[in-house]
Amino acid sequence: MRTLKLTGETKRNLLKDLLKRSPGNYREFEGRVNEIIGEVRENGDAAVFAYTKKFDKADINPSNIKVTEEEIAKAYEAVDKKLVEVIRKAKVNIWDYHIKQKQYSWFDSQAQGIILGQKVTPLQNVGVYVPGGKAVYPSSVLMNVLPAKAAGVERVIMCTPPMEDGRVYSPTLVAAKEAGVDEIYKAGGAQAIAAMAFGTESIPKTDKIVGPGNIYVALAKKAVFGYVSIDSIAGPSEILVLADETANPRYVAADLLSQAEHDEMASAILITTSEELAKKVSFEVDNFTAELSRKDIITKSLEHYGYILVADTLEDAIDAVNDIASEHLEIVTKNPFEVMTKIKNAGAIFMGEYSSEPLGDYFAGPNHVLPTNGTAKFFSPLSVDDFIKKSSIISYSREALEPVYKDIVQFAECEKLTAHANSIKVRFE
Repeated sequence: MRTLKLTGETKRNLLKDLLKRSPGNYREFEGRVNEIIGEVRENGDAAVFAYTKKFDKADINPSNIKVTEEEIAKAYEAVDKKLVEVIRKAKVNIWDYHIKQKQYSWFDSQAQGIILGQKVTPLQNVGVYVPGGKAVYPSSVLMNVLPAKAAGVERVIMCTPPMEDGRVYSPTLVAAKEAGVDEIYKAGGAQAIAAMAFGTESIPKTDKIVGPGNIYVALAKKAVFGYVSIDSIAGPSEILVLADETANPRYVAADLLSQAEHDEMASAILITTSEELAKKVSFEVDNFTAELSRKDIITKSLEHYGYILVADTLEDAIDAVNDIASEHLEIVTKNPFEVMTKIKNAGAIFMGEYSSEPLGDYFAGPNHVLPTNGTAKFFSPLSVDDFIKKSSIISYSREALEPVYKDIVQFAECEKLTAHANSIKVRFE
């Protein structure tokens, strides 16, 4: 991995480099994505079936687009029983974490007949997109579906691309069943996003779409935002490890590569105060990469977006961490909890040498759907909050309104909204 001195210039160049990975920079695909969305919106199922044949080579029609209970049963038979148990253990951890996030309605009664409050209502219909092909992530099924179910969403549907024979990846079906998905449809890509946004003869319209996908999926979610809600427009995965001389270089190297293997645009960065650690980590990265099955992807990822930055002080390193605002942040220092209190921007924070990033991906419980491309400065991980909406409650009696009605009239007249003012005045004529 390239090793650089952390300076203002190297940090600026790094941030500029990382922004190239944003889905917003791939506008050459937007025209094609918009064409697909338009076709699905106009022609419904027919367009979805045609695109599925073109891109996934599968013959899908009204009779087989919806996954049946028989197909799910066969999936359980095909999946290793030990993996099913692991999925169930992970489900418990994820559910227990997210149920603690649940919000409730509240009401506050005041003197003279004033009631103010907030009504919390779960969304009714949510669509979850699950990738297929090269990227198959049953863990993402759990992470996207369980917060919705914890929030109380009535109907969760899932779209995922089929294989050429029309089947869906078995672990994906098992994870969906375990998480409580209500309906599963064989559709992928931008066409699936359009179907969930506008509805077709087979696929119902949803109120919100969540879940990861390729650049076409990301741009399709961006295009339908406003017709439906979305979770985010996710970019490539990224990890940042903040370490001092106490860190184990083999652990650090292994953790960096755990994200670099996602795809060629994934980012893996080490910021350290120790030049010796930097050298050892670089050495271990080379050794591990030579042995790993996805070494070609890892090599390209590290060539483009892999960095080791050596800082003069821990304070300088922390400042850089906050500027980068990484999706995953590991703190491997002498006092990780003390350092954590100074972190302002990160999607998920892993503390200590045994809190490796894949622990969060699969098992610990917190959500692995996280803000990328620096958006951790203003976005949060996927949570129960993403599957609820809030309504304000206002109730005034005449006795409560009378002392303040002239104030409201004056405010309305200041804005030259005389009908607003009149709406209040008529009650006291």
